Amino acid sequence: MAGVEVESVGQKLRITEIFASLQGESSRVGLPTVFVRLTGCPLRCVWCDTEYAFQGGETRSLESILNEVSSHGLHHVCVTGGEPLAQKSCPALLTALCDAGFSVSLETSGALDISPVDPRVARIMDLKAPGSGEAARNRWENLPLLGPDDEIKIVLADENDYKWAREVIANHNLSRCCSVLLSPVQGQLNPSDLADWIVRDRLPVRFQLQLHKILWHDARGR
Repeated sequence: MAGVEVESVGQKLRITEIFASLQGESSRVGLPTVFVRLTGCPLRCVWCDTEYAFQGGETRSLESILNEVSSHGLHHVCVTGGEPLAQKSCPALLTALCDAGFSVSLETSGALDISPVDPRVARIMDLKAPGSGEAARNRWENLPLLGPDDEIKIVLADENDYKWAREVIANHNLSRCCSVLLSPVQGQLNPSDLADWIVRDRLPVRFQLQLHKILWHDARGR
């Protein structure tokens, strides 16, 4: 297939699903997007809404994945999980998608090294707040690697998580390197409370809700 480099041919990945929907998060929210959900994740956030992607899936070739992505006829592609970078062939997939002319974003937990990711990819990287149960897994070495096309997402379960995020944003001057997105855990933190705190503190962030859950009540956006 055009766009697949010779050294990438024959690589395989474990795929949970590939589907078209609207992007529900990040600055790309609302854009028709093809989602490629890779199987597996080394983290176990207590509020995770994609546990079905922890195991199972289907082993597929890079060529097969690109063929299915292309069949949807959309420009934007989001590679997500699980934790996509847990699969060693994920960077090859990202590069192949970019080479094929897609606008590519990656949703990653922030626990794994993002340096192998093609610079053409917009990296949407989580920082795990204490309420996730996985704050100790944050890979702080990733922060200097982020640029203006990347984004940091912090999901908050309560006011203690918000205070933690506020301190991290200030201490690392996060808003100077890229956009910072704050989201409430659905059913745990009242979205209007989070909005009020952001306005009160004049926090340099973007408030976001998960559009796909508002529209379809489904983590998969369909």
